[in-house]
Amino acid sequence: MNDKVPPTDAQQQIAAYDRQLSEIEKLLNEARNYKAEAHWYEWVLASGWTLAVVAFAKLFL
Repeated sequence: MNDKVPPTDAQQQIAAYDRQLSEIEKLLNEARNYKAEAHWYEWVLASGWTLAVVAFAKLFL
C-alpha cells in the first residue's frame, strides 16, 4: 500500500517559488560574470588599437 500523501497546492506553489528563486539567482550570477568580463573588454580593445597604431607607425614611418 502507498502511504505517500500527494502534495497540496500550497506545497506545489512553494516548490515552484523555490525553483523560480534559484533560477533568478543563477541568472544574477551569470549577469555578474558578464559585467566583469565587459569591464576587461574595453581594456582589450584599447590595447589592440594601441598595438595596431604602433605596428602601422613602424611599417610606414
